[in-house]
Amino acid sequence: MVNDPFRALSHPIRRGIVERLAAGPATVGEATAGFGVSKPAISKHLKLLEETGVVTRVIEGRTHRLSLQPDVLSEAADWMDHQRALWGRLFDVVDDYLKEQASS
Repeated sequence: MVNDPFRALSHPIRRGIVERLAAGPATVGEATAGFGVSKPAISKHLKLLEETGVVTRVIEGRTHRLSLQPDVLSEAADWMDHQRALWGRLFDVVDDYLKEQASS
């Protein structure tokens, strides 16, 4: 399994599927309805979501139920939070420098 949630979320259709699954597990039809693309295209998007571990699929008879795996997304969120904090500190340093220059 390739754990790359950023790759999984890089396409608006995959982000839409993830948003729908945030409300809870859903059938493939429920999670993918209304995107206006072919079934093969939807299959490719679902395959990538599954390969990256963002989504899991359970087959119950003829029903395929998808579930979101929040742990995978939380790793990405943690990385983004770290970057946000780092860049926030760097911008604070630049802001302080500019204020010093303006008052000189």
